[in-house]
Formats: sequence, structure tokens, C-alpha cells
Amino acid sequence: MVKTMEWQGQSLLLLDQTKLPSEIITILCKDYRRVGEAIKRLEVRGAPAIGAAAAFGMVLGWQELASRYADFSQETLLIEFKKIKNFLLSTRPTAVNLGWAVEKIYKHAVAMINAQQSLKAIETSLGNLACKIYQEDIEVNRRIGIYGAALLPQQARILTHCNAGALATCGWGTALGVVRQAFLDGRLEMVYADETRPLLQGARLTAWELIEDNIPVTLITDNMAAWVMQTQHIDSVIVGADRIAANGDTANKIGTSGVAVLAKYYGIPFYVLGPTSTIDMDCPTGKEIKIEERDPAEVTEKWYARRIAPEGIHVYNPAFDVTPAELITAIITEKGIAYPPFSDTFRGWKECK
Repeated sequence: MVKTMEWQGQSLLLLDQTKLPSEIITILCKDYRRVGEAIKRLEVRGAPAIGAAAAFGMVLGWQELASRYADFSQETLLIEFKKIKNFLLSTRPTAVNLGWAVEKIYKHAVAMINAQQSLKAIETSLGNLACKIYQEDIEVNRRIGIYGAALLPQQARILTHCNAGALATCGWGTALGVVRQAFLDGRLEMVYADETRPLLQGARLTAWELIEDNIPVTLITDNMAAWVMQTQHIDSVIVGADRIAANGDTANKIGTSGVAVLAKYYGIPFYVLGPTSTIDMDCPTGKEIKIEERDPAEVTEKWYARRIAPEGIHVYNPAFDVTPAELITAIITEKGIAYPPFSDTFRGWKECK
């Protein structure tokens, strides 16, 4: 199973996912700015992985502040640390795990400063907390996999969109965590992976990740999904999520909502998988989710040997869309399975720490 990142105490080593599958290259991040750049460039991507990387970025930021502002007041330190938090928050607006992780690190620093802890003690404690966020994500994903795999039939034939595997998390994966568990249980016949435009994360990442683990996978273009559902006996659609609103509306990579509509038409269960940290109870519906728009070149030329669209063409390139809750069969987290209506179950999960 591929490893997305490694904390080295004074630096963060990231697998550069923009180079996959042709090259396996790592990036050494020695400060929070480089971590933020990696998040923005999608060198590290996937909501849980972004959250963990940002947590380590906060630790690097604190280390820098502790050395530069050692003689300054606690108030100055917190002002500067908040600037680092806001910088990391600005890198990707849609994935809620990013905000969850940096707020967790920031609030812990505030509490330790209020408790009159030394700068070194705070640094150690923040590092331990970031490592805990990383490790807990792997454990959470394994629990999600167990819950999700139990919903699949024998000889399951699954369709998935984008990449919600080990590459999108700290390990194991959410949607692909279910695939891995089903494969281990001997219940998986085939995974059909949408290529997932505009960044081809299904073709570049999901297909590569599953091949690496010897899991049966077939790559299809996005516009084949309906025909594959008709002819290849798909019995489940499983996807990840970057943000889940309080009512169950779910933001995921662009194209997910279309797959959900098709699944509804063909009577195929549509499952969303993610940790409870992806549920945003402060976001009532999907209408309030901010949708990131990306560089038009990702559509017109990137990933190709030459430009494929006319110069000057207008491009609309949202990175995500929102799947309405009524199209979702169930939402699966480390705490169990939620069925519509989702909000009461979500509230219970959030209240039960």
C-alpha cells in the first residue's frame, strides 16, 4: 500500500501525486509555505491527506515562530500563528478536513500557551497531535472499510469516481478502503474506475493504486458510466467526499453528481464514504459549500503532449460538484452507516466524541 507522507520531525516528506503514475517522486517540505504550495498544486490531495499535511504544516509553522519570536509576547506568537493557519486554510476551499485539522492544532497551541507551557513543550505536543491525526486517519479508514464492505454482495462489481484510496488519505483509503476490505474478504470481482476529469485522478491514481495492490480494476472514460451500468452488472457505486453538509448533500470531485443520477435511474446503491471529520454540521446544505475553480489549462492542455483545445476558448473548470442527499443510499463513516434522513444520525455521531 502506497504511503502518502512521512513526518521527519523538522520536515514533511510528501509523495508528489502530480507525477504519478509515470514517476514516483517525493517532495521535502521544510516549512509551512511549501506544505501549502503542495496542497494548492495537488501534489498532496484528498480531503483526509490534505488535513494531515496541513496539521504537519502548522507544526512547521510553530517551529519557525518559536525560533524567530522566542523573545516576543505570547500574544504576538498567537497573532503570527493565526496568520499561518489562515494561509493554510486559503490553499483549498472545499475540503472540510483542512479546516478541521488546522483549527485542532491552533486551539491546542492556544490552550498550552494559556497554561504557561514552554515553547519547546508546545512544539513537542503539537507534533504529537499532528502524528495522532495522521495515525487515527488510517485506523478510521480501516473501520470505514469494514462497515462498507459488509454492504456489498458476493462477487461485487463496483464503479468508483476520482480517487478515495490510500493516496487520498494517510493510508488504506475510504472508498478504496472498502474495495481493499472486500478484496481481502474474497468478495470483489471487479472495480470500474472512471478516469475522472479534469485531472484524471481515476486514470492516474485509482487505476495505479489498485494495480499496485493486485486488485482487479478496469479503467473507463467518464462518459461510459451509463453504458457500463447497463451492461457490466454494476451492483454498487462507491465514492469519497471532501465535504458533507448537515443534510447529507455531498461535495466530491466533479462528475460525481452525474454518476449518482445514473445510479438512481438504474437502481444501483450509491454509497458515500468518509470520516466524520468530513461532516460539516455548520453547513446546512450543499448550497453553502464553496466550490473551487481551477486553472483552465488543466482542461485545455495539461496531461497531454500538446494543446487539444483552440486558443482563447472559454473554460469552466470547477473541481467539485454537489450530490444531493436524496440520491445517496447511505453515508458510511468510522462510526457506522447513516441512512436518509442523515442529519439526526450525524448529530449523534458528532455529540458522541
